[in-house]
Amino acid sequence: MALSSRAAAFPHATLPTPRPRPPAAVSLRPPPPPRSVRLDHVTPADLGLGHGLLAAAIDHLERDPAAAADDKAPLAGLSPRELQLVLVYFAQEGRDAYCALEVFDWLRRADRVDGETMELMAAIACAWIERLVGAGGDVADVSALLGEMDCVGLRPGFSLVEKAVALYWDRSERARAVEFVRAVLRRGAVGAGEEYDGERGGPVGYLAWKMMMDGDYRDAIKLVIEFKDSGLKPEVYSYLIGLTALVKEQKEFSKALRKLNLSVKDGSVAKLDIESMRSIEKYQSELLGDGVLLSNWAVQEGSSDVLGLVHERLLSLYTCAGCGLEAERQLWELKLVGREPDTQLYDVVLAICASQGEAAAVRRLLAGVESTSAGRRKKSMSWLLRGYLKGGFCLDASETLMRMLDMGICPDYLDRAAVLTSLRRNIQESGNLELYMKLCKRLSETDLIGPCVIYLYVRKFKLWMMHML
Repeated sequence: MALSSRAAAFPHATLPTPRPRPPAAVSLRPPPPPRSVRLDHVTPADLGLGHGLLAAAIDHLERDPAAAADDKAPLAGLSPRELQLVLVYFAQEGRDAYCALEVFDWLRRADRVDGETMELMAAIACAWIERLVGAGGDVADVSALLGEMDCVGLRPGFSLVEKAVALYWDRSERARAVEFVRAVLRRGAVGAGEEYDGERGGPVGYLAWKMMMDGDYRDAIKLVIEFKDSGLKPEVYSYLIGLTALVKEQKEFSKALRKLNLSVKDGSVAKLDIESMRSIEKYQSELLGDGVLLSNWAVQEGSSDVLGLVHERLLSLYTCAGCGLEAERQLWELKLVGREPDTQLYDVVLAICASQGEAAAVRRLLAGVESTSAGRRKKSMSWLLRGYLKGGFCLDASETLMRMLDMGICPDYLDRAAVLTSLRRNIQESGNLELYMKLCKRLSETDLIGPCVIYLYVRKFKLWMMHML
């Protein structure tokens, strides 16, 4: 292969479009250069240019860089150490850097790239990238350079694309990082540096991950969707990162809503007007819509290995959003793809469905609970009871408490007290005393409460009635 290159010395050269090549995956930190060869400035005197095969080879390549592509190149007679020195010589600023790529390509085709040489070329490549990014060069030059590296088969075991993205990010040049990833996708050099499958790494996913780690969850989601909508085909990994960011954003949103509702309840914040409520509902709808969008893309473009990861994230999303039926569906979807959800997830979804009065879903989720251990049964029934209480279904909560007693489960004190308090409120609203007395009697029979006196005031007759349990 012959690379274009006599036009100008690095880093001001214009790079040609790279030829098609296989793709790569996720990042590791670049290795240091081997100790045997340093990347300090190498002078002709250091290389002994006055005599020998090394001097002749360098002189020949400086006059005719394309000669490195020849099978009878002047490199054939050099030792591994001398070949590394040739790479270092042409990697220096002011030299024809593309000659180093030509030399490395010859080494690869001649099967003379050992681990040390690969490490050396990786260190040289990282130095080039750092120089271009640090100098504020055009992102197209950086992406073109990565394309050339990929063409010559540079595989250091980490992603050179992610190395460049990290450099832009560390310099707080977010816009240039996005522009660079866009340029990389257009050139098709996404796999520079490592074998790439699109499900365990990729430039869009890495950039979205950087945003997510900085707490910019919404920006990370929008980034993935915008790249997809622009026709640039982000990798499947980016959809999974987008879903992860979506779950985090939903958690923050739900937490903010809970705080707002508490503030409204205690009177420190005025009751929300219709416009504010619509804005909240619209934002929630947008989050759930983005979840459906990203999950559909991941399922359509990914392998069967991705399905479980998608359903896990959707389960977390719907659970945080309080969408009981949708969360229940994701539980069964996970089981269908062979991934058994954590038992606590069943309990959380059970409580959400109970709070929303979804009787059929509650029955489905409770199926098989009686055959589990006593500890497991108590946890599930306690979650169910609390779900009913949260939704204001005090009668269902009372029935659940009675059912726990029938199963030989001792409800926690706070759960018993919460149900009794809820039933007392219900008496004031409906005047129905029977269920409250029935529960008190049952609790007394199991020694969970002591003897009690129930007072009832009949307003019509201005009469107090007392009943001893």
